[in-house]
Amino acid sequence: MDALKKGFSMAKEGVVAAAEKTKAGVEEAAAKTKEGVMYVGTKTKEGVVTGVNQVAHKTTEQANLVGETAVAGANQVSEKTVEGLESVVTSTGLVKQDELENPEGELLKKEGAVEQPTDAGQ
Repeated sequence: MDALKKGFSMAKEGVVAAAEKTKAGVEEAAAKTKEGVMYVGTKTKEGVVTGVNQVAHKTTEQANLVGETAVAGANQVSEKTVEGLESVVTSTGLVKQDELENPEGELLKKEGAVEQPTDAGQ
């Protein structure tokens, strides 16, 4: 019977020792898991910030491109409109070709002022 008690006692000590080692192992694993989660969280945060900054930069570039394109398009439209108007006023005889503005924006007049047609509805 003593041998049996001694055997159970040794088994109990083994279980207690195993439980303590398991507890220590779980605590160590939990600490390492926490470190890993914190590391991943930090890297994810850095990645998100970098990603947001890249998107903001690209968006700014694209907005500038669109703005420049819109301005260039508006300039082209206005040039063509002015050319069309010049063609209309010279072909109808309202203004002579030599009275139109030169490229520097100055009126080319020989003598006298150009009469502006008035709209009766004004």
